[in-house]
Amino acid sequence: MAQITKRSQDYSRWYQDVIQAAELAENSPVRGCMVIRPNGYAIWENIQRTLDDKFKELGHVNAYFPLLIPKSFLAKEAEHVEGFAKECAIVTHHRLKQVTENGKTTVIPDPESKLEEEYVIRPTSETVIWDMYRKWIQSYRDLPILINQWANVMRWEMRTRMFLRTTEFLWQEGHTAHATAEEGREETLSILEVYRWFAEEILAMPVIMGAKTANERFAGAAETYSIEAMMQDRKALQVATSHDLGQNFAKAFDVKYQDAEGKVEYVWATSWGMSTRIMGALIMCHSDDDGLVVPPRIAATKAVIVPIWRSEEEMAQVVPAAEKLAAELRPVIGAVHVDKRDNMRPGWKDGEWERKGVPLRMELGPRDLDDEKVMMVARHDRNKQPVGFADLMTVVPVELERIQQDLYDSALKRRNEATVTVDSWE
Repeated sequence: MAQITKRSQDYSRWYQDVIQAAELAENSPVRGCMVIRPNGYAIWENIQRTLDDKFKELGHVNAYFPLLIPKSFLAKEAEHVEGFAKECAIVTHHRLKQVTENGKTTVIPDPESKLEEEYVIRPTSETVIWDMYRKWIQSYRDLPILINQWANVMRWEMRTRMFLRTTEFLWQEGHTAHATAEEGREETLSILEVYRWFAEEILAMPVIMGAKTANERFAGAAETYSIEAMMQDRKALQVATSHDLGQNFAKAFDVKYQDAEGKVEYVWATSWGMSTRIMGALIMCHSDDDGLVVPPRIAATKAVIVPIWRSEEEMAQVVPAAEKLAAELRPVIGAVHVDKRDNMRPGWKDGEWERKGVPLRMELGPRDLDDEKVMMVARHDRNKQPVGFADLMTVVPVELERIQQDLYDSALKRRNEATVTVDSWE
């Protein structure tokens, strides 16, 4: 069983231990990169689905743009290249060559394969997307363009931490083009509100919305807005950003449109994104010294049923009963897992599901089966209550909503207690 350092002892170590114990991710052989394991990726998939549905409700569509960006593209927007220059990884050759020297064989870039123009592995996609928009936009009838991309990006980080700051990470990046400054600002703030809704209503994570200072503004933006949440160590974490780009990228890439009166204008732009950093926020906002805690609305598995038996005869009774209850619950609450493993004792199973953060655990033994009830245990506060089979379809959804609200209320209370209003320089 993986040991988890207490938060009070070493918060940073605790964070890493929770990730390992819950089997969310591991460091990869590539410095600063991570392997997202199935348990972690299942949560990310739920994040994707929920946000993607909301973006599409607002009229956005998905597209995909290249991983490699001509280096000259970054130079077209001065603030942009200055902001990302120190984080860019560059592709210089397209072929490798084996070289043997003193009996030792190594692989080097083939000098004859050096690229005429080097490529940047995308740190963000504004430049390559705006080069495309120049081709797609001629008239006001072509606007607005509301495109989102689910992708990976690379930023060469010197100090990495899983989910929070990695060299390669997953995210969504929205890129929109508009006819007026007002439409662009409205889009920027509309998406900021989507991020607030998602953080608070789905992740049970209270956030503060606002504009960043000029020094913290996205490279090339006219204004940057963010949502920020307080973690259990009382530090704020930026979890999503929405940028009003003004006409900066339109001017850099010469993206113009003709309005209804025939006047030619530069278009107005936005970009916005939420990355796998939100997974780190989720861990640090809700988890405890026993492992991961996941709000029910984003949990990949909503509940686990643990059948308990001492003999094969008992197993033949409780396992099918557990499967039947799970099948009835799934249409009501979503994914329900039945832990039928026969090589682990119930106590070990309980501990494992606690570490993995499944919101509800239901135990079903032979005596419970006779009484037609399960023992239901909430992950976040260990509240136990017996629930009759006939009541499960109504009680379980209510209990999941209680857990969701408890997690939000606890995080909000923590933030409020640590918030001070400063109304003078003194």
